[in-house]
Amino acid sequence: MTDLVALDIGGTHARFALASVTSDGRIDLQEPVTLKTDDFASLQTAWAEFARRCDKPVPNAAAIAIAGPVTGETVRMTNNSWVLHTGALDEQLRLEKVTVINDFAAVSHAVARAPEDAFIHLTGPETPLPDRGTISVIGPGTGLGVAHFHRFATGYHVQATEGGHVDFPPIDHIDDLILQRLRQQHRRVSVERVVSGPGIVAIYEALAALEKRAVPEMEDRRIWQLGIDREDALATAAVDRFCLSLGGVAGDFALGHGASAVVIAGGLGYRLRERLPRSGFAGRFRFKGRYEQFMSSLPVKLIVHPQPGLFGAAAAFAHEHLGAA
Repeated sequence: MTDLVALDIGGTHARFALASVTSDGRIDLQEPVTLKTDDFASLQTAWAEFARRCDKPVPNAAAIAIAGPVTGETVRMTNNSWVLHTGALDEQLRLEKVTVINDFAAVSHAVARAPEDAFIHLTGPETPLPDRGTISVIGPGTGLGVAHFHRFATGYHVQATEGGHVDFPPIDHIDDLILQRLRQQHRRVSVERVVSGPGIVAIYEALAALEKRAVPEMEDRRIWQLGIDREDALATAAVDRFCLSLGGVAGDFALGHGASAVVIAGGLGYRLRERLPRSGFAGRFRFKGRYEQFMSSLPVKLIVHPQPGLFGAAAAFAHEHLGAA
C-alpha cells in the first residue's frame, strides 16, 4: 500500500486529505481538511498548517491538483495569487514522489475511476458511461473547468484544457444582454464570466435590467442561496438561466471533443443536482441545429462523489507512479 497526501487547490479553497492506494489499485481517502487560499501566502504555508492538524507524520508523497494550466515548472493559479514551482516541490515539501495535474484533469481521473453509483442521470440515454470513446468533463465553480478523457481497451488517457476561457456564445436576446453588460466591464468575455459561481451576478443584473428593475447589489453567494432555495423570484430566474447556459456550453464542448458522453462536475454542479434534471439544461444541451438528434443520443451525468478532485488527484498519482489503470 502507498500512502500520500492528496491536494485539490482551487481559486477559493485548498483541500488536503491523507490517501492510500492499495496493491489492487483501490483508493481510500480520509476526511479532508479545507483551508481558504486567501488565508495563506503560499502552498508551503498551507501545507505546514495541514501537517500541524494531522495526528501523525504526513507521507512523503503527494498528488496535487491545481486550478490552472500545468505546462511548465512555474504554475500560476488562475483564480488566486499562489505561484507553484513544480520542479522544486519535492525539496520545498520534502517529497520523494509528486504528481502535479490540472484540477479538471484530476476530476477526469475521478470520473474514469468512480463506480456507477457515483453518478446521477441528467439527460440522454439512461445508460452507464461508455467503456470506449471520449467523455467530456465540465464543471462550474470559482471558474469553469473543462477536460476530457479517452477510454480504450487497456486504460484511458486524460487531456486537460482551458476551455473555460473560450468566448461566451450568446443564443438568445437575454444572452445578448448579458454579453453586452459584461463587455462594459471586460475587454473580452469568456464563457466562465457567465458559467461559474461569480457569473450568477451578471445573469441576475441582466435580468433586472430586462425588467427595468433597480435591485440592490448582492454577492454571488447570496444570489445562489436565494435562487436555489427559491426565496427570491429574480434570483430563482437567474439560477434557471444559469442552468440553460451550462447546458448550452456542455453541448458545445461535447461537439468539440467528439464526445460519447458528458459528465458535469464542480461544486456548483453538485449544489444544482436536484435542479438540473428539472431545468432547461437538457433542452439547451440538445439545441445544436442539425445535430439535435445526435445530442439526444449522448448520456449526460452528474458526478456526486463528495471529493472528486482529491479522489482524482490520488488516481492520477497511481496512474503515473504505480501503473494503475
